[in-house]
Amino acid sequence: MLKSKTFVRKTRSGGVVKIVREHYLRDDIWCGSEACTECKQESTVLQTDACLESNLCSYPHYLIPDTNVVLHQIDVLEDPVIRNVIVLQTVLQEVRHRSAPVYKRLKDIIHEKEKNVYTFTNEHHRETFIEREPGESANDRNDRAIRVAAKWYSQHLKKLESETDGLKVVLLTNDQDNKRKAEESGLLAYKCEEYIKSLIANPELVDRLALSNDDKNEITNSRVIFPEHLPLSRIQAGIKSGAFLQGTFRASRDNYLEATVFVQGEGDDSTEVLLQGLQHLNRAVYQDVVAVQLLPRDQWVAPSSVVLQDEGAAKDDDAEEEEEEKALRISVAEAARKPTGKVVGIIKRNWRPFCGMLNVSHIKESTRHLFTPADRRIPRVRIETRQASTLAGHRILVAIDGWPKDSRYPNGHFVRSLGSAGDKDTEQEVLLLEHDVPHQDFSQAVLSFLPKMPWAITPEDMGKREDLRNLTVCSVDPPGCTDIDDALHCRELENGNLEVGVHIADVSHFIRPGNAMDKEAANRGTTVYLCGKRIDMVPEMLSSNLCSLRSNVERLAFSCIWEMNHKAEILKTRFTKSVINSKASLTYAEAQMRIDDASKNDDTTESLRGLNKLAKILKRHRIEKGALTLSSLEVRFHIDSETHDPIDLQTKELMETNSMVEEFMLLANISVAQKIYDEFSECALLRKHPAPPPSNYDVLLKAAKSKDVEIHTDSAKALADSLDGAKVDGFPYFNTLLRILATRCMMQAVYFCSGMDSDFHHYGLASPIYTHFTSPIRRYADIIVHRLLAVAIGADSTYPDLMDKHKQSALCNNLNYRHKMSQYAQRSSVAFHTQLFFKSRGILNEEGYVLFVRKNAIIVLIPKFGLEGTVFFDGKDKTAPKLVFDEEGPSLTIEQHTFHIFDKVKVTISLDESNVQHQKIRMSLIEPVIPGVSVPAPVVEPRPKKPKLEQ
Repeated sequence: MLKSKTFVRKTRSGGVVKIVREHYLRDDIWCGSEACTECKQESTVLQTDACLESNLCSYPHYLIPDTNVVLHQIDVLEDPVIRNVIVLQTVLQEVRHRSAPVYKRLKDIIHEKEKNVYTFTNEHHRETFIEREPGESANDRNDRAIRVAAKWYSQHLKKLESETDGLKVVLLTNDQDNKRKAEESGLLAYKCEEYIKSLIANPELVDRLALSNDDKNEITNSRVIFPEHLPLSRIQAGIKSGAFLQGTFRASRDNYLEATVFVQGEGDDSTEVLLQGLQHLNRAVYQDVVAVQLLPRDQWVAPSSVVLQDEGAAKDDDAEEEEEEKALRISVAEAARKPTGKVVGIIKRNWRPFCGMLNVSHIKESTRHLFTPADRRIPRVRIETRQASTLAGHRILVAIDGWPKDSRYPNGHFVRSLGSAGDKDTEQEVLLLEHDVPHQDFSQAVLSFLPKMPWAITPEDMGKREDLRNLTVCSVDPPGCTDIDDALHCRELENGNLEVGVHIADVSHFIRPGNAMDKEAANRGTTVYLCGKRIDMVPEMLSSNLCSLRSNVERLAFSCIWEMNHKAEILKTRFTKSVINSKASLTYAEAQMRIDDASKNDDTTESLRGLNKLAKILKRHRIEKGALTLSSLEVRFHIDSETHDPIDLQTKELMETNSMVEEFMLLANISVAQKIYDEFSECALLRKHPAPPPSNYDVLLKAAKSKDVEIHTDSAKALADSLDGAKVDGFPYFNTLLRILATRCMMQAVYFCSGMDSDFHHYGLASPIYTHFTSPIRRYADIIVHRLLAVAIGADSTYPDLMDKHKQSALCNNLNYRHKMSQYAQRSSVAFHTQLFFKSRGILNEEGYVLFVRKNAIIVLIPKFGLEGTVFFDGKDKTAPKLVFDEEGPSLTIEQHTFHIFDKVKVTISLDESNVQHQKIRMSLIEPVIPGVSVPAPVVEPRPKKPKLEQ
């Protein structure tokens, strides 16, 4: 049966075009119930025995949720208890248009066989399709379509009553009008909360209910705390007229009363608007897109240097918050002011489920409690739960439902428990969730694209590649590395020149464009390395086996080969798909020992010596051009083989071989970048490192000036030369500290599409063009670069998305996001294992250096452990010594002692476990001795060390 709709539409050029839309209706669409004998079904989804113990429904029944129930109660629908659900096509389409994340979760539920969820295409069924009536809104039409489909199911199942023990359908809707009309037409209809609360055997499901508007009104008070948000129409008009600015809300990690709004301008032009005080933050949550109004200039303030600590207890004391807000205003009276504003409306909420812990209410029998998120930038959330005693001490997931203007905190609901706080697996799950790291097992759809084992290189593959198996190729990697991306070779040619090759795993041979594995790798973006665990971007069969360039096995590679003279000048460059057989898989230390051991003269060692000699020349040339040599302390844990707890912690030592590998990877990346840009100027995937704005260097310049050292930041070369010459007599560690500070001044390097940007320069490497080619096992950007290079040399065919600069640009945005979040996750993992280390070691006394000075604290770096911590000085206590902060220095004076950046101090280090949620390394000052501030040095008993296992 065919329905058609004809209408005319005006074109851009002013013409009129007639459009005919055809809509086909059928009468052979199945109902999906295994109880049905009428529908000629090949397979069924809905069970005959669809029983859930309920006070409302004592009979077997199927559930039909409307659109709003799916959008707001998806956490409930995901619970394994809720089964035999009919998702109507009308609902699926509405959800798809209104929320992409919920739509994805709904599709996952539908594909889960154990859930027995059936999609009924009511919009194409002859008896359930309805036309929109004159004057009827699209929303009302869809509500009517849902009722009509529910009515059809009800009548359809009635015919089977003798065989089904009274099987019925129940419509779940929170819309009062929809519910009334459904009941008038003889349907069974309940509010979602009403139905869930009626389930006898599953009372815990009530906690997962998102609050309805009625519930939200019920748990707030009459006192208005926040200004009303403006409606979207007024916000849009205000942005258009310039009265408001649109930007991303970024809450402060150190100060819950302060935030900034990042306003993106034209090109690289962007501004930050400062917000201070609860009223001006006005219920915005980290990463929300908000509208802000600038305050008059005389009300502008500067960022506060006060560190407001989270005491762990919920603040309900208005007077205390007013005092803290006043402290902010006083502290910035004489400081340089920044554009300051207030949030007037929310354009887009970017809420997600948040990890954290429950602050159990002290009121007996109370079901209302405060949830404290793990991320300090997220406000506390008020939730209702009857499981408080069970959930105390557990990490849990909570979703925010709304934030009324008369509530100090947003309202939310419990999603699920993650496990006991402090447990290693639980904490690892928390940091992966908090940093949005995809870490679920690879689906069967992804794994289906893996090659069948046993795998071998076919004659067809050999015919298309250069055979380099005879070359003395070797890999040099960190200890324990199984995903070996790169290998190298160096040999002397007959003409006296040198041939140097960088051979990279040919991952793009195994991952073809557009298949499920490719889409999953593109979404993950990068492999994430945690302490003792790796979250792979591609399945392990590829990452640790077929793509890994292990020794003494034949592997497919993509090779970049140069002919060089002995001055490391490139004479020729060529790229080829190849087959290699690595002769050795070495660690940095093993490669260094071979180079240094004069008695070794085998081919591999000679190749390494040649590479090392050239690498030193390449590095010298790079530094002469202005490349920066910065510093950041990385740590390595020694892990107990049985408990997997850290038993020792030390900073990583870099060897010549680290630099050797780095130089050739940089050279390969630059060579490939130039090649793909020459061939595809509009769609090359490149990587740039923007020059920092001058204001970024303020801390570095002040720090250097405090030691009478001058730093020039006009260019990367000027900075590099200044850092090379920065020395202080009797203070050998000064230069390293200065380079650590310089690293903090840098911008983040980003991926971009060449057709969407004109600035390609890489500031840190002093290179006019750069990309990533050398790590395709762990970075998706490299896979795209391999595909571009393969097309450029005629080794593979192209595909539409590869040549679409807009799609490449969107991909780059995701890769930049995933890369940034993986870095944060890695740091969090190091921080957690550092806490475990100090938990087992008790209190330690160590020397360190002041890295930053704050109004009420100093931040101290402990070089031995690569550890940073804050020593707080309490200025609120009347008996405490007076604090005098000088922003220009910067310096902090307490009693007769003044702290400057780079001052040497001695501190005690211990684990502060007073706040289970935010356990932290606590540092207390021992030296210099300041009355009322310093603590006496505790006697530290050395503990016996366990055997070490390098990890």
